[in-house]
Amino acid sequence: MTDNELTPGPESGGWPEIDTSVAHVTRVYDYLLGGKANFAVDRKAAEQAYAAWPGGLDGVRADARAHRALLGRIVRYLAGEAGIRQFLDIGTGIPKENNVHEVAQQVAPRARVVYVDYDPIVLAHAHKLLTSTPEGACAYIYGDLRNPEAILQKAADTLDFGRPIAIVLFGILHFFADAEHPYVIVARLVEALAPGSYLALSHLARDVHGEALTETFDRLNQQMSESVILRTQSEVTRFFDGLELIEPGVVQLPQWRPDPGSETIAAARPLPMWCAVGRKPDPSRATQAGR
Repeated sequence: MTDNELTPGPESGGWPEIDTSVAHVTRVYDYLLGGKANFAVDRKAAEQAYAAWPGGLDGVRADARAHRALLGRIVRYLAGEAGIRQFLDIGTGIPKENNVHEVAQQVAPRARVVYVDYDPIVLAHAHKLLTSTPEGACAYIYGDLRNPEAILQKAADTLDFGRPIAIVLFGILHFFADAEHPYVIVARLVEALAPGSYLALSHLARDVHGEALTETFDRLNQQMSESVILRTQSEVTRFFDGLELIEPGVVQLPQWRPDPGSETIAAARPLPMWCAVGRKPDPSRATQAGR
């Protein structure tokens, strides 16, 4: 695959039609971040659902910006301190500022990034707006996390799975009920990675904000095409089974290596989201250390 290439849609031919009669999580999030790739139904869903959110709509917009800032901090860590040069961002969402490849390539211009989403709006915007450095690569593939094998196969056109890769699963796993086997899916993705690879994720929390959070997502679930599943800290930690958690572990969003003096610190309040980064260990090193 050449740099900045968009893979074809479903093998059945053509992209799925965009349903503007029901709110879609990607477009709701775009609205909260001040984007324009949303429709009246998305704006209405956000305004009604987040009325119970601490701070109302302004509060959730601040939280959405904090979530976006977290993504930047984690990618900077991965490309910088961790030395990662390949990224697989699944469920990327509509492009905004400081996208994964932009942050990674500021640190390492040769970084290679593959974006994955199943929303045609996302991929159309990505293809127009996300441009790689000449030294690196940036690709966009149509894929659904429910089919990890297809994602891995397509991503291999751009990424070398014999070398470390960081998989980014930001704000996507909370749309998977346990019956859809999200732990199995994540384990399969991690299994395909070389030692020294990383998993980074964020997930809405069940044990923060209590009734206000429950009410908010009950309203959203009634209006959106996908339902939100909240999980506890221990349930989110399970996604990192077999991995070495990077300090500070599974924590609430503002607590993950905040930038001094940033908006994250200024607005540091408990956010209903867990986040963490884990590293795939090298079994050979563990064996040598035990000798």
